[in-house]
Amino acid sequence: MSPDSIYHIYLQSFIDYIKFEKRFSQHTVIAYEKDLEQFFTYLEQERDSPPIIEIQSTYIKSWLANMMKDKRSAKTVNRKISTLKAFFKQQLKTGGLESTPMGTIVSPKISKRLPSYVEQKETDTLFKHVEFSEGFEGQTQRLILALLYATGMRLSELVNLKESQVDLGQKTLKVLGKGNRERIIPIGNDISQALADYLQLKSSLPEADHIFLLINAKGKKLYPKYVYLVVKKYLSLVTTQKKKSPHVLRHTFATHLTNEGADINAVKELLGHSSLAATQVYTHNTIERLKDVYRKAHPKA
Repeated sequence: MSPDSIYHIYLQSFIDYIKFEKRFSQHTVIAYEKDLEQFFTYLEQERDSPPIIEIQSTYIKSWLANMMKDKRSAKTVNRKISTLKAFFKQQLKTGGLESTPMGTIVSPKISKRLPSYVEQKETDTLFKHVEFSEGFEGQTQRLILALLYATGMRLSELVNLKESQVDLGQKTLKVLGKGNRERIIPIGNDISQALADYLQLKSSLPEADHIFLLINAKGKKLYPKYVYLVVKKYLSLVTTQKKKSPHVLRHTFATHLTNEGADINAVKELLGHSSLAATQVYTHNTIERLKDVYRKAHPKA
């Protein structure tokens, strides 16, 4: 957006707000910035650049309708609505507006898709029967998969996990999640021993980074693409599941817990979700599993 735009100062103020005060991730900041740039461009081209205080809900509805005509997904449209809600809320907070035009904006419904996950027999095969390469790299790759499945961590949380966040005495990991929210994740004996072995082997590397936990054979912090490729490679050996990403192992962690009767609020805390609604999707997997058992076993099904 041009610095000469009447909206530029508002955009920059909002981006600074979510970056430095709300401490949103870089990915979220970029997404919000693009959304607002698109909206302001629409106002300039189609609505003769009305001042912020004169932006009406009808303008917003028209912009959203244009996106729906262009066959943008409901998920994309909902994110843009969230961006505008956050922007106008900040304007209210700073005194730039006395009321928000978002009050009558309704988000389109999104058809719920059940999270993709790996069956328990397949994770058993992965950790009991798949052979990893010898040496430090093989041990790193196995630990990547074990940590993702045993803790439900996000990819970004894994690559940024520090040695100082590992407490082998208490058998816990201190994880920094979205919005810099901190949570404690317990780990079992197997993972605890694997971490102890890994740290011992890591200490023998002459140029190892001792800030971040996971490193490559050259002693450098892992990058996300490497983790993604490792997960894809090894999941391909044990499952025909279409999606094979670190997030699938996060879904697998949560699904296996709920299938075994774990309290949904406990799963929420372990995943680092800010609301229970985000976690409840995993109960649907449990219901679908029960339906499948019923269909196969009940004579009147």
